Amino acid sequence: MDYTLILPVLLYVVLFANVAAAIAILFFERRDVSATWAWLMILFFLPVIGFLIYLLFGRSLKQETFYHVPEARRLAREEELVVQANDEVPREAPLYPYRKLIQANRSSGALLTEATDVRTLFDGHQKFDTLLADIQGAQVEINIQYFILKRDPLGDRLLNALFEQAKRGVKVRILYDAVGSWKLKAKDFATFKQDGGEVRSFFSSPLGILNLRINNRNHRKLCTIDRQIGYIGGFNVGSEYLGEDEQFGYWRDTHLRVLGPVVEELEFHFEQDWDAASNERTDWSTAPIPPLEVATDRVPVQIVTSGPTSETEYLKNMLIQMIHTAEKSIYIQSPYFIPDASFMDACRIALASGVSLKIMIPNQPDHPFVYWATYAAVGELIKHGAEVYTYEIGFMHAKTIVVDGKIASVGTTNIDARSFRLNFEMNAILYDTTIAEELELLFLSDVADSALLTREKYAARPRMIRFKESISRLLSPIL
Repeated sequence: MDYTLILPVLLYVVLFANVAAAIAILFFERRDVSATWAWLMILFFLPVIGFLIYLLFGRSLKQETFYHVPEARRLAREEELVVQANDEVPREAPLYPYRKLIQANRSSGALLTEATDVRTLFDGHQKFDTLLADIQGAQVEINIQYFILKRDPLGDRLLNALFEQAKRGVKVRILYDAVGSWKLKAKDFATFKQDGGEVRSFFSSPLGILNLRINNRNHRKLCTIDRQIGYIGGFNVGSEYLGEDEQFGYWRDTHLRVLGPVVEELEFHFEQDWDAASNERTDWSTAPIPPLEVATDRVPVQIVTSGPTSETEYLKNMLIQMIHTAEKSIYIQSPYFIPDASFMDACRIALASGVSLKIMIPNQPDHPFVYWATYAAVGELIKHGAEVYTYEIGFMHAKTIVVDGKIASVGTTNIDARSFRLNFEMNAILYDTTIAEELELLFLSDVADSALLTREKYAARPRMIRFKESISRLLSPIL
């Protein structure tokens, strides 16, 4: 064999693969223009490495066949969406100013439902103590889903509580992301499965830790208990979320505990993800549920989801429309703030209209390129009058937006292309003054633990930071 021919052949193969990937990106995949150009530059300027990066990060999903919903359930949901769309909101109703936002969210399949109770959880110990107490009180069914689920002291506490409930005969289903929770092994759940528990990993790989789909991860964090209690927000499961990691210090996050009909919406999306995590189609839950407690509170809420299989970037559109409704104030907390042009324009328009825009980000990076792209974006908005704060006593991981102290969004969505376009995400938007004001006050209390990033401070940043920002901005469409 003439080994001198191997290298040219390999080069031709790589060239062909790059061209094939470029053609797929241009003609067969749904991407915005900036992401398309970013991938084309990577493929043609880094011919070998670029193709490997594309295999790991760049492939799109098929939209039409990804989710399966039982026919009866699908038709009933579509009928309810039509009924709600035709039900006009009275002019004097509190929801009237947000009727267009509500209707736009319905285009994503988000029903307007309600919570009979909403509790804001902003500390790791508070969140997990509450969740564990609810798990231990479950009678019929527990569905739990996390992007990151670690086998550390906190993860073991949670899993042991779930394992114990399965042993008692409670229906327990655990869904985790195969990349976010890559250290989990089948043996971790052997006894749990013998006791009747069920577990699945989202987009797992037959190659184990070598997963060829780094993008399109399931970033959602939710739990439903007996169809009465639901959790949604930013906390994953790991000791760092209790503030026990020296690198990050205190972990500041936001989660919601909700009761009432909204829990059925959370469970609907869990069922979709649960079904998608296996090649086997399973019957959706029909377990008998204890009767709901009578409550007088009625908090209007929509559960809005988006992901790589969505027709459009529903969550980004929701957040932009929230910004457009603002008359007085907007409060944003996000660990990653890398908006595209449409989101930046919405912020600039709000500022030009006299709306107060306050943004809070971490004071330290957990992903360097992401952090410096965030720094560049907030630096641009500072020039237009935004107040930007860096959280100084730990890591800011909350993903919240509050508008005028009247409506609020809490969930898993960061302000970046990964959350808007690449990952499976979920947010609750609450049309309630009490909850919105509570989250606004929480933001203002965090200001006391933050530093104001002034225009002068930003302008005086060193040249090395300016260089990092420039590189990170070029990569921002695919970060």
